[in-house]
Amino acid sequence: MVPGLPDVAELQLLFAQYNFLYFNGEIPTYRIAYNARFSNCAGRITYKPKPVIELSPKHLKGQLQELRDTLLHEMIHAWLHARGENPGHTARFKAKMKELGLHSIYHDLGRAAPLNESTKRYILRCEKCTMEVLRKRKPSENLVCARCRKPLTAFEVMEMRPVEVGRAASRRLRNPRVVPSEVEGRPLILIVATGVRTSTALGAKTEGCSTSSQ
Repeated sequence: MVPGLPDVAELQLLFAQYNFLYFNGEIPTYRIAYNARFSNCAGRITYKPKPVIELSPKHLKGQLQELRDTLLHEMIHAWLHARGENPGHTARFKAKMKELGLHSIYHDLGRAAPLNESTKRYILRCEKCTMEVLRKRKPSENLVCARCRKPLTAFEVMEMRPVEVGRAASRRLRNPRVVPSEVEGRPLILIVATGVRTSTALGAKTEGCSTSSQ
C-alpha cells in the first residue's frame, strides 16, 4: 500500500460506487490496479483479454481529486465500450465528461520520479572502441557495441560518491573493490565507481552485453 492512496480493495469499491452512481451499473467488472511503471500518464484502460484499469501511484499519490477524475475518465472509456460505441475521445465521451464535471480529456500529469527507484547502475563498455554507456537496468545477454559490433563488457556500479567536477579529471580511483560474480551463469565484473572514468579492463567479459493500452 502506498501512503496517501487508497489500497486496491478501496479502489475496487470506488469503481463499484461510481459505476452505479454515474453509469447506472452498465460497466462490466474491471480489475482496478496500480501500475508504478507508468512514466508520463496517470491512467490506462485495457479491454481484453482481462479488463483492467490501471492507475499510476507516483502521479496520484496525495492527490485524491486527481485519482477520482482519472478513474472516472477511464470508466467513461469502459462505459462506451460496453455500450458498443466508439470508446475514444469522441463528442459522446466529452459530453459524459461534462456531465461528470471533468474538464479535460487529458490526464497527463507530467513525468514523475519512481516511488522506489533502484540505486543500481550498470556500465557497458566496448574494449575495442572504448565506448561506454550507463544503464539503470541489468544488461541482458548477447548485446554488442553499436559502433563496432563487438561484444560489450558489463560492470555494475556498487557505490556512487559525489566528486568535485573541476577536480575529477585529475583524480584516480584508489583501491577499487572488485567483486567477481555471475549473471545467468556468465562471469560479470563488479566495480566501485567514484565518478572517475576508469579505462582499465578488470577481467572476464560477459558473452555479449549492450543495449501498452486502450
